[in-house]
Amino acid sequence: MTLDELIIQCKKQDAKAQGELYKQYSGVLFSICLRYSPNYAEAEDSLQDSFLTIFKKIEQFQDKGSFEGWMKRITVNTVLQKYRKQRVFDIAREDQIEDEEDLMIEDEGIPLDFLLKIIQELPDRYRLVFTMYVMDDYAHKEIAEMLGISDGTSKSNLARARIILKKKVEEYRLEHKE
Repeated sequence: MTLDELIIQCKKQDAKAQGELYKQYSGVLFSICLRYSPNYAEAEDSLQDSFLTIFKKIEQFQDKGSFEGWMKRITVNTVLQKYRKQRVFDIAREDQIEDEEDLMIEDEGIPLDFLLKIIQELPDRYRLVFTMYVMDDYAHKEIAEMLGISDGTSKSNLARARIILKKKVEEYRLEHKE
């Protein structure tokens, strides 16, 4: 079945087509959930919630743009919705934001699973902004709008996330020196 046929069948609430869509895209969407979630279990919950929303709103997909991109956007919004309600963000002044150059993290030689683990360990407010900015290429203005925070708060939370990650990467390097 082609993707277009799969979408048509999902719009008709065909369970077999929904299962096939889940099978084809759950890996891609789960990786998004995992980046935004503090742990594996929450990522699994977010994936299920995302697919429920996708199946509920699939009628709204109008073949404008990529279907995968549409599903990714729903997934990001589903995960973020949990945190918007919690108001987990620090309010910051512009003068509190460190120079981004000083906060660059050299990740060469650091295992990917370790990097993912330390990102997941970040406080929610830092993990969300870091993931959106660094991994998903959102601008601070977009992040601020999506999370209901100011640009300055987005920049501050990103800077604080980088400080924490940089420290953990440095500690890892010290522990694993040859």
